[in-house]
Amino acid sequence: MVDGKASGRIGVQRRGIGVDAGGREVSEYLLDAGTGVRLAVLDLGGIVTALDCPDRHGRIGNVVMGPAQPSEYLGSARNFNSLVGRYAGRIAGGRFMLDGRPVQLAVNEGPNTLHGGPQGFGARLWTVTPVHDAPEGSAAIELELVSEHGDQGFPGRLQVRVRYTLTRAAEWRIDYRASTDRPTVVNLTHHAYWNLSGGGSIEQHRLTLPASRYAALGAAMLPQGFEDVAGTPLDFRAGRRIGDGLRAPHPQIRAGRGYDHFFALDRMAPGLVRAARLEDPASGRVLEIETTEPGLQFYSGNFLDGTLEGRHGAMLRQGDGLCLETQHVGDAPNRADGPGTVLLPGQVFSSTTVHRLSVSL
Repeated sequence: MVDGKASGRIGVQRRGIGVDAGGREVSEYLLDAGTGVRLAVLDLGGIVTALDCPDRHGRIGNVVMGPAQPSEYLGSARNFNSLVGRYAGRIAGGRFMLDGRPVQLAVNEGPNTLHGGPQGFGARLWTVTPVHDAPEGSAAIELELVSEHGDQGFPGRLQVRVRYTLTRAAEWRIDYRASTDRPTVVNLTHHAYWNLSGGGSIEQHRLTLPASRYAALGAAMLPQGFEDVAGTPLDFRAGRRIGDGLRAPHPQIRAGRGYDHFFALDRMAPGLVRAARLEDPASGRVLEIETTEPGLQFYSGNFLDGTLEGRHGAMLRQGDGLCLETQHVGDAPNRADGPGTVLLPGQVFSSTTVHRLSVSL
């Protein structure tokens, strides 16, 4: 459990924060498990506007980076701290074959489809319900969304449920479930931008990834074949300072303009396994991630170009935040070298990721 002042106010609170560009009312939900860690979530995209937790001195800070104005979540800050679907990552040419038939998606990054298309799940208004039977000492909400057949070009009517739980062990747990009425592809994740200092650069953060292989990037940053991390700036198995490799003259760092790579976890068994450990020497905050997914995408905020103002009044640039997105590899519908992402009628997509916060002295 994280040290710090507990609020003593366990549960879920809701407040309206205004309307979006379409005139829809947007609400924010505050989850508090009484440990000093608090989670604020919008029904718009499942966006996390704040994850407040104490540092080694008990000072509370928000460890997810975001824009100064909430309206930016619909503009240049699209996918900031939001749920991502139907398909996290890139799909080459916005197309793939399914059951012997071509599927053409809406494209939104040149000729490719990124994070589900121009109107992905991060731009949708989800139905949010507080969970009244959450484990004792926890606070939870359930987010529901129906993505109709043909949405962004994806086949099948997809019903999605995502549960956010804030536990008394200072964990933010995400449970995903989805079902479809016809064959489709699904790859869900969350696009939180982490900065354990609460501001400034993440180059001093130390990252550990138990992953011996990564998906090398080719043209348009599409994942190609898997390669060994040994001897490269992508070897985080023993832990390394992020800034040490962020500007390394390595072909893969050039290809991604920094880190934007899928890492295949060294998984020995199914179920929850350790996926990442992120440490901030300055604040003492530690983030540990466990997941049922086969890997995660490490992104170092390479497209933050100083045109978006952050909530602390500074313009956001590369290296101000990072993403650790638990998921399947990008472009999997066009690949044969990893776990597939096809979901069939009668099946249930199920995935869990746990973010555990603590401090080191």
